[in-house]
Amino acid sequence: MKRQSYANHIRYYAPHHFVYYPVLCALLGASIYYAVTGTQPLLWTFICLIWLFLFALAFMLRQHYALTLQNRIVRLELRYRYFTLTGERMELFEERLTDAQWFALRFAPDTELKALVDRALQENLSGDAIKKAIVDWKADNERV
Repeated sequence: MKRQSYANHIRYYAPHHFVYYPVLCALLGASIYYAVTGTQPLLWTFICLIWLFLFALAFMLRQHYALTLQNRIVRLELRYRYFTLTGERMELFEERLTDAQWFALRFAPDTELKALVDRALQENLSGDAIKKAIVDWKADNERV
């Protein structure tokens, strides 16, 4: 597996991104074409609405369940790592961190975590700025 870094940390799920969504888009495109040029525009418009609904539903459900659980796990992992490294509890100041900061900090190795948390709190670094500040990227290859 290729070493993970800022440049390549985005992950795709092939069945959704490269099969389901392209097929759904093609069917939607065909339905729009027939709605405009066909003999039964009302029927094809209705079919278009069904495709749009399925597209939105699939995207929302796939993202919602997986990301909600992943967010919780990331927070728990960071709390544990921070406590293990420093003996201090993150719960004392964690509400000052944004979601983007939490999720960026997961890529920080143990040697950089404390300093990056401190910088994030003091300088209000964005998640992207935190990711760019990481010197030795800690890969997260098991995320959804």
